[in-house]
Amino acid sequence: MTDLRPTPKKLIDKHAMNDSTQLVTFTLDNCKFALPLPQVERIVHVVEITPLPKAPDVVIGVVNVQGRIIPVVDIRKRFRLPKRETNLNDKIILSQTSKRSVGIMVDSVVGVIEYPKQEVIIPEKILPGIEYIEGVAKLEGGLTLIHNIDSFLSLEEEKTLDGAMKKI
Repeated sequence: MTDLRPTPKKLIDKHAMNDSTQLVTFTLDNCKFALPLPQVERIVHVVEITPLPKAPDVVIGVVNVQGRIIPVVDIRKRFRLPKRETNLNDKIILSQTSKRSVGIMVDSVVGVIEYPKQEVIIPEKILPGIEYIEGVAKLEGGLTLIHNIDSFLSLEEEKTLDGAMKKI
C-alpha cells in the first residue's frame, strides 16, 4: 500500500503551496487523469472485488481494506472508455468524497505532481456542462483531466449505493 500524504520534506513552502495544487496522476488506457491529493487516502494493488447486488451500474463491487468495506467504482464507464478485464498490475485509489470512501479502479498510478493553480483550465472554458471534471492541466505528455470525485455519483446513484451498502 502506498501512503501519499506528503511528509514535511516533500512540502515546498507555505506560500508556494497556496499557489499550486498537488495532484495524484493516473492512467486509463492512454488517457491521463488526476485527483487532488487531499481526496486520496492511499493506493493499493488490485484485490478481489466482491460484486455488490443492487448497486449502481458504475459500482464494480466492494473490497475489504483493513476491516472497512469500500465500494469500488469504474470511471471508465463515465468517460466512455472501453471495458477491459482487470489485470494484476491495476491499482485501486482509495479516495474520500464528501459522503464516503470509494475505491477507483485505474490502470496505473503515475505519481504526485505539483501544478500551478492558475494554470488549471476550468471545464466551462472547454465545454460548458462537462460533468465529473474539475479542471484540465497541460502537462508535458499532453492534457490531464482532473477528476471531481464528489460529483461522480448522481443523487440517485448515491441513494442506490447507500441501500446496497446497508445490506452488507
